[in-house]
Amino acid sequence: MRILSRLFKWFLTLSLIGVFLGAAALAGVYYYFSPQLPDVQTLRDVKFQTPLRIFSADDKLIAEFGEKKRVPVSYEQIPTDFVHALQAAEDARFFEHFGIDIKGLSRAAFQLASTGSIQSGGSTITMQVAKNFFLTREQTFKRKFIEILLALQIETKLSKQEIMALYVNQIYLGHRAYGIEAAANTYYGSSIDQLNLAQLAMIAGLPKAPSAFNPITNPSRATTRRDWILGRMLELGYIDSIRHAEAIAFVDNARYHRSDIELDAPYIAEMVRQQLFERYGEALYTDGYRVWTTVYSHQQQEAIDALRRGLLAYTDRHGYHGAEASLDMESLTSEADQINQLRQYPAFAGLQPALVKSVTDNSAQLLLRSGEPAELEWDGIKWARPFRSVHWTGPAPKNATEVLSAGDIIRVMPDADGKLRLTQMPQVQGALVALNPQDGAIRSLVGGFSFYHNKFNRAIQAYRQPGSSIKPFLYTAALENGFTPASIINDAPIVFHDVSLEGNWRPENDNGQFNGPMRLREALYRSRNLVSIRIMRSLGIEQAREYMLRFGFEPDKLPANLSLSLGSASATPLQIARGYAAFANGGYLVEPYLISRIENAEGETLEQANPLQVCRDCLMTETNEQTENISTASANTMDTAQLLETDIQPQAAPRIISERNAFLIYDVMRDVITRGTGTRARVLERSDLAGKTGTTNEQKDTWFSGFSPDLVTTVWVGFDQPSPLGRGEYGSSTALPIWIDYMEEALAGLPDRPPAAPEGVVRIAIDPASGLRAWPGQNNAISEYFRTEDVPSETARSPEQQMQAPPTEAIFGY
Repeated sequence: MRILSRLFKWFLTLSLIGVFLGAAALAGVYYYFSPQLPDVQTLRDVKFQTPLRIFSADDKLIAEFGEKKRVPVSYEQIPTDFVHALQAAEDARFFEHFGIDIKGLSRAAFQLASTGSIQSGGSTITMQVAKNFFLTREQTFKRKFIEILLALQIETKLSKQEIMALYVNQIYLGHRAYGIEAAANTYYGSSIDQLNLAQLAMIAGLPKAPSAFNPITNPSRATTRRDWILGRMLELGYIDSIRHAEAIAFVDNARYHRSDIELDAPYIAEMVRQQLFERYGEALYTDGYRVWTTVYSHQQQEAIDALRRGLLAYTDRHGYHGAEASLDMESLTSEADQINQLRQYPAFAGLQPALVKSVTDNSAQLLLRSGEPAELEWDGIKWARPFRSVHWTGPAPKNATEVLSAGDIIRVMPDADGKLRLTQMPQVQGALVALNPQDGAIRSLVGGFSFYHNKFNRAIQAYRQPGSSIKPFLYTAALENGFTPASIINDAPIVFHDVSLEGNWRPENDNGQFNGPMRLREALYRSRNLVSIRIMRSLGIEQAREYMLRFGFEPDKLPANLSLSLGSASATPLQIARGYAAFANGGYLVEPYLISRIENAEGETLEQANPLQVCRDCLMTETNEQTENISTASANTMDTAQLLETDIQPQAAPRIISERNAFLIYDVMRDVITRGTGTRARVLERSDLAGKTGTTNEQKDTWFSGFSPDLVTTVWVGFDQPSPLGRGEYGSSTALPIWIDYMEEALAGLPDRPPAAPEGVVRIAIDPASGLRAWPGQNNAISEYFRTEDVPSETARSPEQQMQAPPTEAIFGY
């Protein structure tokens, strides 16, 4: 007994000495390392690297920019089941310990002593927070001590809930997903609070090894890890046996979700990114900015679809160019090799690549990029006349073997019935831009057939000749300078010798015919070139050009010669739409803008758009000085449009057309729809639509710009390298169908509200041949609008009067 007593005293003494030495050692370690410890208080103000997110006006996510996909959540937003799953996987005693787990650390120390390295760190969630925010990943004794000390400090400064929130928002969970909300979106396309128990356990298994236990790349190992976590949850009492069995039986459905993009509008997204990068730099991708644009998702999607349909329709009209490539099927004996070759051809705008495996007279057997087989029937092939040139095609094929061969790489897309149809990537391009004419908000914008195929944004970057689309600006200048819709101008041949035009110039109308004297209204809706030239000569080139500049065009893009009257200027579709907005809104110059609001990661509004707005009741003077300043201002819309204003005081857009003339040109342009080159648009059955077609020489550029009081839309179609579109291709056949397709959806539900004549404008009956007042009882008289001071004082002569006296020479005027 005495020996045992001595041994006990000896053991107790050694223990006390050990405790003392251990405490002294820990104190020494603390005082040694404490100067190197960061301030854990900074965790309260931590800013997670969060990507830029861009939304439509109706809150649909358009794009996400940033290396790390992350959507921070608060502790209250974390499902209880996930907290328990994470505890089961990483730290069962998280809510009981003081930052370190003695048992886990003992195990790590034994491994270090026996192997010389730390294999299973025994880290608590708190220690992982210390490591993730402050330390490197090196496995050293020194770093482990610092990690422990930091964990102890963190536990004294932050609550368990704050620590848990930091952890679940910081951890990397594979596929660029940081944090549990991003992981839920990436793997399941849902928010974390919408996942079931099995899915939550799957995500809880990722922190240990995001690649090894990834449900997409390693589904078998991931499921094993998930089931182990579910077993631990049952063992720890977090779930009962029924929930455990249900979760184990769940067949995981994880797949890669490209964020939670709800509106794929990459041209819009890139415009926003470029504008903001100039101001925020690299912080744009990490500081969690959220940006709302002015586009509405349903209108933007219809703009994308309408442009694609129109470009594909043009492509079909001009024949099949043949396969994109041809593979040697003898060298590709296995289907795996064939699929690997096929996957070198990405899908664009719904046009899927396919490999032709065999062809019969009336069908072809295909291999799709997904690895699935498919059949292409004769109905989806028979349209494919061979392309010869933009002007003509070869004969219609009699069977599929004339079109396709085994080994061809082709494009297919489903038709209205869901059956595959042969198609091809269009070589022709186009752009569509739509504005709210009341404040310049961009409602829709598409810069080409596919951003992923070609990132050039033709809506804002392509300077093209507008052709006859420019005539309404010239005709408005004429109305401002004494002309009326009934003014008679001679549509007759004329020859000019102009040094700036390099010799003699013999302009013609598009059909090569001349109609003689006609009213200004008729000349515009029939788009007569010779009338436009005579109007510009009458106004004077410089005066007409200065007036046209007030609509927002760039001075160096408008030539100072008569060819300007026919559209030899250069302008982007956005600039044309901006100019047409003045016709739609009663005569005001608005500035296009795309960004309506910017918020920071905390939801605070950083900037709010304050656009120029049409304000008819505002006190604004229409002075020559005002319009002169507008006409000489730079009109590069992407530079001059002040997209984001800090002053919330509303700003009135300047008036550039008098109220009466704005009404007159609107009414004249309505006839383009009702009886002119835009009559196809009558299918929309609206009386408030107006617009103008545009086609340049050799049909290199084709346009349609049209509007209602609520929306102005411009469509351009052409080749990136200007070349003819082909005989019979005009603005009315290429651009107008796209415009109609879009406007039918965009104007749905909006009231039909043609403009009302303002005070000082009257309507009288006139003689259509002379533009003078109709004689009493004239059967073919028409009604026309005039400013009160321009009402014709003279009455046209009846046939009887004409027989009694010779005609005067004054009626042709110009």
